[in-house]
Amino acid sequence: MTKTRLYLITPPAIPDVDAFARELEAALKAGSVAALQIRLKDISDYDLINITKVIAPIAQNLGVAVLMNDRVQLVKSLKLDGAHIGQSDMPLKEARDLLGKEAMIGVTCHNSRDLAMDAAEAGADYVAFGAFYPTTTKEVEHMADLETLNIWQETIEIPCVAIGGITAENARDVAEAGADFIAVSGAVWNHPEGAAAGVKALLTAIAG
Repeated sequence: MTKTRLYLITPPAIPDVDAFARELEAALKAGSVAALQIRLKDISDYDLINITKVIAPIAQNLGVAVLMNDRVQLVKSLKLDGAHIGQSDMPLKEARDLLGKEAMIGVTCHNSRDLAMDAAEAGADYVAFGAFYPTTTKEVEHMADLETLNIWQETIEIPCVAIGGITAENARDVAEAGADFIAVSGAVWNHPEGAAAGVKALLTAIAG
């Protein structure tokens, strides 16, 4: 039995927040999900705040941690659990100073153990490696290999998240390689039978 857990990322756009809220609730009730990352790049802070106020309480009421991608300055006012930052976003130290010791902060590290070590030493709560497979959710500049998860798991205690193109077909391989969390978006929101079925399929795959 693996200890790998599921980490959901929102679709790149949420045109109908009420419809998505219903889908999100069904997905989170379908099985154990550790976290939800709100990743909406191409909208204003105003729209992002309005969407977050609808969807974050749904997740938090079900015991799911909610993280904001990039826009660290919005985390506290929206009462979120933390933030996820990329290499070109706000520096980790600055984010930690802004959010405090209790906030969960994760850092994108592509396929670089050096970047991950730097993030771990600087106080990240988790590091994220990827993409492991082709993905349509975002433009992939960096590909990662499963060996990176193996080595990280054997040498470092800070949890690692695997992200990028992960589906029910390959999730077991990623879990066995040592991912503490598997981050998914398209495999859930684009599932032909709905998001709840997507979550169930992934959890079944991870469990083996």
